[in-house]
Amino acid sequence: MLPLSVSLLITAVGIPKVFPQANPRRVVRVGFLMLLAGIVTLIVLLDVGAGAEIVTWPMLLAGFGIGSLASQLGAVTVGAVPDEQTDEVGGLQNTVTNLGASVGTALAGAVLIAALTSSFLAGITNAPAVPDSVSNQAQVHLSSGAPFISDAQLKDALAEANVPPDTAKAIIDENAAARIDGLRAALAVLALLAVCALFATWRLPTKPAEANGAAPSSSA
Repeated sequence: MLPLSVSLLITAVGIPKVFPQANPRRVVRVGFLMLLAGIVTLIVLLDVGAGAEIVTWPMLLAGFGIGSLASQLGAVTVGAVPDEQTDEVGGLQNTVTNLGASVGTALAGAVLIAALTSSFLAGITNAPAVPDSVSNQAQVHLSSGAPFISDAQLKDALAEANVPPDTAKAIIDENAAARIDGLRAALAVLALLAVCALFATWRLPTKPAEANGAAPSSSA
């Protein structure tokens, strides 16, 4: 997450200072495109064993995109109302931002767990090294969703349950693959939301609030 945080901070602070008269609508659209590019790149590159060398660049792109949004949307929202209403509008924006983050996280998490569970159960059902009895037990115990756990945690749990080594290895391999499938599904949902948001930017102003000393028109 460090590349995302660093690029977000640099962009959010840098754009207003370097380009104070930038077109807010254009900056936000470019931000959404960069965010979308980062998500799609991560979906394509994500694989079992992927490390910092894989996720760094997609996270940088996503951070630049989110930072571009942060650099404009606050000023656009507050600049669209009279001065006496800026406190209320700023508080409302923060509330909706937190609500959106919570709902988005819950939605992505639900998709992740559902995809992980489906992929894992299908994988162990088709794995020759996993007996039908173990597969059937997994179907029952994981009916409400498989937990997102590491290979090491799963290995320890299987060892405590005295699962044979060959069967344990097959289950661990399927769990690793299922985690990637779950992450890809969750990222795909976020990419779809970014596309929808991109089409919703047409009402944003084309001039910053300070450009003419008045609140910008959303139809500019």
